Amino acid sequence: MKEIEILGANRFETFTKTRAGSRAVIVRDGKILLSHETVSGWWLVPGGGVEGEETPEECCVREVEEETGVIVRPLRQFLTLYEYYEEYRYISYYFVCEAAGSGQMRLTDAEKRRGLEPRWIPLQEAVELFSRHQEYAETSEEKRGSYLREYTALQEYLKTLA
Repeated sequence: MKEIEILGANRFETFTKTRAGSRAVIVRDGKILLSHETVSGWWLVPGGGVEGEETPEECCVREVEEETGVIVRPLRQFLTLYEYYEEYRYISYYFVCEAAGSGQMRLTDAEKRRGLEPRWIPLQEAVELFSRHQEYAETSEEKRGSYLREYTALQEYLKTLA
């Protein structure tokens, strides 16, 4: 399994806070399941923060169901990404997952306000979308960083297929 560091332009000399989360790469018939925020237009690989004593794998299953209504079965972890922004170190565990059934979406109020919806789009379209991360450098370090993270993860995923 690969480990990669991403150093944000706004990172502090040392980090004082750490947040861990898990994300699921779910590909079916050449399409990947993404979370789309219809209000802002943002796209993300589904996932979110580890809660309490849950494992990264358990977090992945819970977050994907909450955001998309899809129940997944993690097959393998293929990447751990360490990102540094301001005083934070973010750890993202990426899993290759298969869709195993339908569950119940449970969006937070913030996700509802952002218009979060699950969308299946062609994998290559997703790679192209996230490849434009640098276009957001002047306007939003958060969006630039999110898209760089997802682009990096999808590039690593594609390497596992070769």
